[in-house]
Amino acid sequence: MLNKIFWEIHDGLPRQGPGNYASTLNAYRLIKDLPAKPRILDIGCGPGMQTFDLAELSDAIITAVDNHQPFIDFIQEKVNELELFDRVSARYGDMNNLKFDQADFDVIWSEGAIYLMGFREGLTEWKKFLKPDGYVAVSEISWLKKEPPPNLQAYWDEHYPQICSIEENIKTLCQCGYDQVGHFVLPPSACWDDYYDPIQIRLNELFKKYDDHPEVLEYLMREQTEIDMYKNYPMYYGYVFYIMKNK
Repeated sequence: MLNKIFWEIHDGLPRQGPGNYASTLNAYRLIKDLPAKPRILDIGCGPGMQTFDLAELSDAIITAVDNHQPFIDFIQEKVNELELFDRVSARYGDMNNLKFDQADFDVIWSEGAIYLMGFREGLTEWKKFLKPDGYVAVSEISWLKKEPPPNLQAYWDEHYPQICSIEENIKTLCQCGYDQVGHFVLPPSACWDDYYDPIQIRLNELFKKYDDHPEVLEYLMREQTEIDMYKNYPMYYGYVFYIMKNK
């Protein structure tokens, strides 16, 4: 039942995590010395908004991977519509167990999805698919200030205890065998416009639809709390784009 509710909230949204075109553009501009047609692996692609942004920004050959088949079907339909058959492909797959050749990609890209594995775990596991001197660009939720309010600290201790500061994440990526290229904090609009605002609309509808289902209401309130936390404390945490190069 709750899995059904999750998809009632999330299916059809523009994105499955914070992000926007400007942030994808800024991250891609930090990547230098790529071949004319770089091979990009977009992991945890969701419905593919950043996948098609990358196709617009480059002449790359892009492989998008997600473990939700409707997203893969949606991307494939858009590939057909835009006639990008020779440049963009979508594949069902588990980011924990990807089936690609070693050193196959010039760039590994992941917006708002590496947390599903963990920052260190994802950077370590995906490295084998990256060419020497290839790049990784990921956005990851991060602390922006020290000593967050106790209720905010308790929230993330429960939901994502691996959350770290920018400095800690840079140290981690270096330990994983990368050189830091750059990083930047996504603006609040990248969280609201295509993610939290559409979710809030869905939640308002579902609170009414399931007003006599206590278990569902409890689940919806957990989603509402995530939005409220960011609304109240955007100065303490947010999504950060980290761009790095394989050593």
